[in-house]
Amino acid sequence: MSGPADQALKQRASKVIPGGMYGHQSVSFLPPSAPQFFKRAEGAYLWDHDDKRYIDFMSAYGPNLFGYCHAQIDAAYTQQMQSIDVATGPTALMVDLAEAYADLVTHCDWSIFCKNGTDATSIALMIARAHRNKKKILMATGAYHGAAPWCTPMPAGTVADDRKHFIYYQYNDASSLRAAAEDAGEDLAGIFASPFKHDVLIDQELPNLEYAKAARQICDDKEAVLIIDDVRAGFRMERDCSWHSLGVEPDLSSWGKAIANGHPISCLMGSERTKKAASDIYTTGSFWFAGAAMAAALKTLEIIKTSDYIEHTVTLGTILRDGLNDIASKHSLNISQTGPVQMPLIMFNDDAGNRDMMVGTGFADGMIKGGAYFHHFHNMFINAAMTQDDITQTLELAQKVISSITTPQKA
Repeated sequence: MSGPADQALKQRASKVIPGGMYGHQSVSFLPPSAPQFFKRAEGAYLWDHDDKRYIDFMSAYGPNLFGYCHAQIDAAYTQQMQSIDVATGPTALMVDLAEAYADLVTHCDWSIFCKNGTDATSIALMIARAHRNKKKILMATGAYHGAAPWCTPMPAGTVADDRKHFIYYQYNDASSLRAAAEDAGEDLAGIFASPFKHDVLIDQELPNLEYAKAARQICDDKEAVLIIDDVRAGFRMERDCSWHSLGVEPDLSSWGKAIANGHPISCLMGSERTKKAASDIYTTGSFWFAGAAMAAALKTLEIIKTSDYIEHTVTLGTILRDGLNDIASKHSLNISQTGPVQMPLIMFNDDAGNRDMMVGTGFADGMIKGGAYFHHFHNMFINAAMTQDDITQTLELAQKVISSITTPQKA
């Protein structure tokens, strides 16, 4: 169980918040010892309402890139708040930020700013259909693109017509993708692709070149739109769109989470090819033009361009992965660690290779009890505020937790 203060908050929340909490923070999704509520954050750490500190390996499910309460980024935000934030129109920062993304991201010629990842992916869907007035969209089975009716992973409240024109393919399978494109015929509007396969409960997969090139070629041949959903991985894998190193550029890319180090802004970036369609659709939001988050995004972008943050998170992620593999091997425990090392997914397998969620949940619960906030089925995030000492402490804790779950208990 989490601490008494957190338990009291959970009890209060159960009376006034549906399910006690919703979305990925639903109480039912968390290990027993996981606190639901936090009162302070700094750098790589969180404190719950019982004053317990955690090394936070979830990084707010991705937005914490450079550390909570980052002095320079938060100063840019608060300074802008003192002059103008949400107003009748945008500030000049909107143009500055759009120009900065166009300078940095290879495929980007324009940007639309919004607030959530789902905003950005939903706008991408509209633009893809407006581009050549076509309807069919290809999406990978099990991929997550947001929480709107067209993409939510939970079917309650949706109807079949919400996904009437979607055709599904297997991620990283060029043949499956080509077959789905054939099914769409001449009505193919676009292809959604994640930067890498990061579905929950299954091993992560980096994209293979055949699949990525097939997606680009299909869109070129059928005058369709290639969309990379970079909301989760944007600026964590590259200082560009996450498929840039493959030599494959999308027409649209959706961004969010880390682009302002946790301040509320998301973005859809697009190529010149899709600019007319982007101009034709209608999309807006009450807070989309707010200046303070754009100031934070500009400062975040400055640090992205001038620091070695990716290299640092890769180094720490590699140490963590190697250390956990060594510990698991010594205890004859079958674990899989997949995906980019800076965005680790740790899953536990039984001897037959099947997922053992009881062991995985027990491991995550033990880590949380010991002060390292781990997740039992979602990929995690190394942030640049973490240190080698944080990783050392985490591995020492993992040794104790794994030892406890693999040592037979006396009757």
